[in-house]
Amino acid sequence: MRSLRVGLLFNSKSKVPHGPDSPVDVAAEYDTEETIAGLKRALEGAGHQVFPLEGDVTLLDSIRQVRPDICFNICEGLRGESRESQVPALLEMLAIPYTAAGILANALSLDKAMAKMIWQACGLPTPPFMLLRRGDEPLAQGLHFPLFLKPAREGSGMGISERSVAHNEAELREQAAWLIRTYKQPALVEPFLPGREFTVGLIGNERSLHPLPDSPLYDQSGFHTFPVLEIDVSTVPEAQGIYSSHVKGDRPLDPRYLCPAPIPPELAARMQALAVQAFRAINALDVGRVDFRLDELGNPYLLEINTLPGINPRYSDIVFAARGEDMAYERLVNEILNLAAARCGLI
Repeated sequence: MRSLRVGLLFNSKSKVPHGPDSPVDVAAEYDTEETIAGLKRALEGAGHQVFPLEGDVTLLDSIRQVRPDICFNICEGLRGESRESQVPALLEMLAIPYTAAGILANALSLDKAMAKMIWQACGLPTPPFMLLRRGDEPLAQGLHFPLFLKPAREGSGMGISERSVAHNEAELREQAAWLIRTYKQPALVEPFLPGREFTVGLIGNERSLHPLPDSPLYDQSGFHTFPVLEIDVSTVPEAQGIYSSHVKGDRPLDPRYLCPAPIPPELAARMQALAVQAFRAINALDVGRVDFRLDELGNPYLLEINTLPGINPRYSDIVFAARGEDMAYERLVNEILNLAAARCGLI
């Protein structure tokens, strides 16, 4: 592949806008200097010229000065209900190619309820749910305690703690009111699944729609799924079995990450196939990570999809998953870039 001018677009934790009423985990979605430096090294190692650019209100000017061939986008956006779509919309307006999901898929991924409605329409297994916009709405038919609550439009475990599991009406209403007040958005309520927690990372694009890099890595449909990663938080007793924003942000190396997960091959294959179906259902591109939890019978259910998965070189889930099949960080990063470059006609 020829050398490209790559704009590395990010929102760094140190630049996140916040006020006195912002939640304590307001910066959870944003990236560390370690992540930005790791991506820069990986892209430069493949011979590309890399221009790190903060994805804030200065981006319109800075990106026109740099004039990249393509952008490696990990921007989470600064504000609003579809914040992850802000930078893709700007890049499309400027006709600049970029990695990962487009405007609509990023908006759907961030809005957990919308993604789940699409999966339900496609016949994919995801728990029933409802949105509490005020907090006092009657529970939907079919929802029974214990229930799990989280913000409808956040990632990285934001708003998730041991209090997220409600065992009765009082706990439900208290947590819903806190989520609505703190995150200024609806609370999503769904059954609490008691089984083990997994995530499946994948790269690729539907072969019939997009060209692929010249690589045997991808299957006949155009995707490569990494080994299933199990996340075991029993090593963090105070987490009470919940993969919370505190664990993800402050103690990311404390859980046990088991990859390949110690599960039957047929269960692994089922989750990998569901991950691709969930990815395709929202028209995601290049890279994604799909989260699962098992019910009491061991059946896997789709929880959510991340179209901009964290890619810290030391502790991000998709990096652990790639490491589970001995794929180096540098190759993972450049496979994502190459997938985008191929579908945009740059290679």
